[in-house]
Amino acid sequence: MSKFKHWQLEREADGIAWVILDTADSSTNTLGAEVMTELGLLLDECEQNPPQGLIFRSAKEAGFIAGANIEEFVSSDTPEKARALIRRGWDTYNRLAAVPYPTLALVRGHCMGGGTELALACRYRIAVDEPGTKFALPEVMLGIVPGWGGMLRLPQLVGPAAALDMMLTGRNIDAKRAKKIGLADECVPPRVMENAARMLLLSGQPPRQARLPFLQKLMNGLLKGMVASGARKQVAKRARPEHYPAPYAIIDQWQNYGGNTLAVPAGEPTSLDALVSHPTTRNLIRVFFLQDRLKSFGKGVENFAPRHVHIVGAGVMGGDIAAWCVLRGMTVTLQDQGVERIAPAVGRAATFLEKKLRDRKLARFALDRLIVDPNGDGVRQADVIIEAIFENLAAKQALFADIEARARPDALIASNTSSLKLADIAAKFRNPARLVGIHFFNPVMMMPLVEVVAGECTSPEVAQRAAAFVRGIDKLPLPVRDAPGFLVNAVLAPYMHEAMKCVDEGIAPETIDAAMVAFGMPMGPIELADTVGLDVAVAAGRQLVGDADPPRRLVELVGAGHLGRKSGQGFYTWVDGKAQKSGVGAGDTAALAQRLLKPLLAATQRLVQDGVVADAELADAGVIFGTGFAPYTGGPMNYLNSGEH
Repeated sequence: MSKFKHWQLEREADGIAWVILDTADSSTNTLGAEVMTELGLLLDECEQNPPQGLIFRSAKEAGFIAGANIEEFVSSDTPEKARALIRRGWDTYNRLAAVPYPTLALVRGHCMGGGTELALACRYRIAVDEPGTKFALPEVMLGIVPGWGGMLRLPQLVGPAAALDMMLTGRNIDAKRAKKIGLADECVPPRVMENAARMLLLSGQPPRQARLPFLQKLMNGLLKGMVASGARKQVAKRARPEHYPAPYAIIDQWQNYGGNTLAVPAGEPTSLDALVSHPTTRNLIRVFFLQDRLKSFGKGVENFAPRHVHIVGAGVMGGDIAAWCVLRGMTVTLQDQGVERIAPAVGRAATFLEKKLRDRKLARFALDRLIVDPNGDGVRQADVIIEAIFENLAAKQALFADIEARARPDALIASNTSSLKLADIAAKFRNPARLVGIHFFNPVMMMPLVEVVAGECTSPEVAQRAAAFVRGIDKLPLPVRDAPGFLVNAVLAPYMHEAMKCVDEGIAPETIDAAMVAFGMPMGPIELADTVGLDVAVAAGRQLVGDADPPRRLVELVGAGHLGRKSGQGFYTWVDGKAQKSGVGAGDTAALAQRLLKPLLAATQRLVQDGVVADAELADAGVIFGTGFAPYTGGPMNYLNSGEH
């Protein structure tokens, strides 16, 4: 019996030792204080009785290591406590990196934050080639830095360009990509992973960083300042230092302090002390827990494992939902009025899959799961059926009458409607309890949120199954009540309406958009209106703002057939999918931003009061993940309560 609560140390006859992490009372491995203390004790034991080599692996099906225990970081609410937490990981991993025997991390499944830093402290890394294997240093997304050695070791291993890209974006990389950039020494299939680990461990091969090209070594040395300057310019394009200090701290700590966050003087703006006390850090950690809450809505549904999705409507929305479901391993039958209407969606899916999978053979195999189905034969076999046709009540009612008659009794039947009441669509159902709303946002590939709409008659079990399906395709389900615009469109409509009123007053679209991008939005409201379509904006204004006097310029543009991006002309001229802007928009735009935010904030408050979402936290989650509302604020309701507006 192991003397450790969270780790197992297993020694083989040839001297190889396996260190297996199995965090107690948890479905995932996290690196809390107890786990890290035991790791130190385990290294003590190996110091007294050194193995021929040491291999780290996980006992969890969920993955390798999910990272540090975020709850512990939240409780480290003073600079002193935060420093103690960072020092524990920094010292332990430095000790691991210095052991005289070879060490290897066998990574299967997610490897995040402190997990990646543990792997970096080993001499070798093997990535197991399966879809769930992902490496990331996502600390920047919590407003903090990879303080357990990531900023020191990753640039030494893969070069500063690839390392800074990972650390400054928080993006994950898969097993093949990890091998390509040099984060993993090998990428192997599961069936050979243990033998591959043994062979590499005892190979005597020098650590990868010793084999870095001369230019990479220069960029880690003499050219460090130039690399850091370029990285700051790139970060400045998407994040202001007063809103998001963490990426600037990562660059500074790598450039000037050897990646050691503990070495930065407390008074510096890039110090750990400054980050811990910054409101952005508190708000981004809040957003992390909001995301976890959304994920929880997809749990606890038994005997529901959908594999076949049938989608009716092969337009941009329906086609992109189909491509996303295929990427997530589903078989999809795609229905529309003729093969010629479905073909463009298949073409877009092929391009998307090749880009995402980075492998033509894998993309082709995935595309084989997208089946052209003009007659709708897939309805009879489908586990999930999603309607994504144009917004016409009579057309949807007629379609669903046919679907309900042919679908399996246990099939989930959903509408992607964005503007019609679910109760009205369900009025002609024999069993209206079966209909649920599964409302995706455009572009489907980019937007993480999906609203799960419960109509007046929708059964709670059906709504739960819909949330489970959404989570199963790696989206975030938000339960909302059946009300005009649900949550996201209902807060966006008055915001975009106010922006277009500003245009009527003579304020340049570029100035309006610049004001909101400066506030922290990913895109300004005028560009957003052009992107979703000005005809859609007119309809949304009529329905969601109750506007008897719509913005003049909007009416003129729609009357002239200028519908925004899809027609090539709207408030902006569009070339190759990009808005052509004059560059106007400099100056103090803070007051303008507050004017534009006012109707959005008021709408969010009203929707919470009306019970469209269950509470203010879910409203914040929905508006952040559904619109890109500036995450550093913690969401619109949190922003209102902060008194900063």
